Amino acid sequence: MNDTYKTIISPSEEVLFKEKNSKFFATAFPVTTEEEVKNNLEILRKKHFGAGHFCYAFQLGSDKIQFRANDDGEPSNSAGAPIYGQIQSFALTNILVVVVRFFGGTKLGVGGLISAYKTAAQMALETAEIIEKTINIHYIISFDYKNMNKVMRVIKEKNLNIISQIMEENCQIEIATRKKNAEVVFDIFNSLFEVEIKLKE
Repeated sequence: MNDTYKTIISPSEEVLFKEKNSKFFATAFPVTTEEEVKNNLEILRKKHFGAGHFCYAFQLGSDKIQFRANDDGEPSNSAGAPIYGQIQSFALTNILVVVVRFFGGTKLGVGGLISAYKTAAQMALETAEIIEKTINIHYIISFDYKNMNKVMRVIKEKNLNIISQIMEENCQIEIATRKKNAEVVFDIFNSLFEVEIKLKE
């Protein structure tokens, strides 16, 4: 079972690709929400004030994939689709790639545009630092303070990450575990006397 995905660690350096006097500035951003996509586009619109097209593609999620490709006024499928194609060929998610075009006076034609947007997106992704992350499942464990030791023993044995904890008379710990281990971890806690485990919503 695959429980890892690849993404980028930080925004890539902006790269420039030129074709017949048209300039294509490309950047890749790590994103996890559509809100972040919008914010990054706003920043680029201010930075490249006067550019003709802000074409982009993004992909979010690891289990449920959400993606969009936007041609921003370029001929249909000549910009967003080739950018998205590069995200797929690098097998990345939680990523936004934006290519900003300044028109240079010479039309490139659909084939020329596809090639230019693809190349610019590829250059941006080649400069980005790609990392592999695990898909984690979060559980909430509830128990009385007297059962603390047996809960902590499992957490230690199974090398689970504690995300947050409330240690009072009634304790609650949020843990994270890799997806492939989730079922086993759930079963262990579920079988402990006076310990309750549930999936975090």
